[in-house]
Amino acid sequence: MGQADTRRGYLYLGIAIATEVTGSVSLRGAIDHPWLYAVVVVAFLTAFALLSRVLRTGIGIGVAYGIWGASGVALTAIASKVIFSEPITPIMWAGIGLIIAGVVCIELGSGAAKRKASAALSYASIAERYPEAGS
Repeated sequence: MGQADTRRGYLYLGIAIATEVTGSVSLRGAIDHPWLYAVVVVAFLTAFALLSRVLRTGIGIGVAYGIWGASGVALTAIASKVIFSEPITPIMWAGIGLIIAGVVCIELGSGAAKRKASAALSYASIAERYPEAGS
């Protein structure tokens, strides 16, 4: 997977997160405005279609779904406060902070795993070409 594929994957992931949040917020709004159920359906279908495109770029499901789910939860809570004046308590803010920290840990762990796999592949390639180097 090249750098361009990774960038495109994260672009798709950002749009998937935005459409998922739109769907979730619209679901809340549909209580008073039933026409928003159409937005819910389109938003969630779009979010899942984009998530599948993210996976095709080579981003792992654990990373993609972890970032998507965690970001969606945090952004939906913030959007519901802004749009519907729903409260966010200090404990909820702490939870949002933990979600952000979790996403950072997932991303850092993913990068370390990719580097380790790349190093192992490089070593295996050298060992195949030069069997005496491995002894």
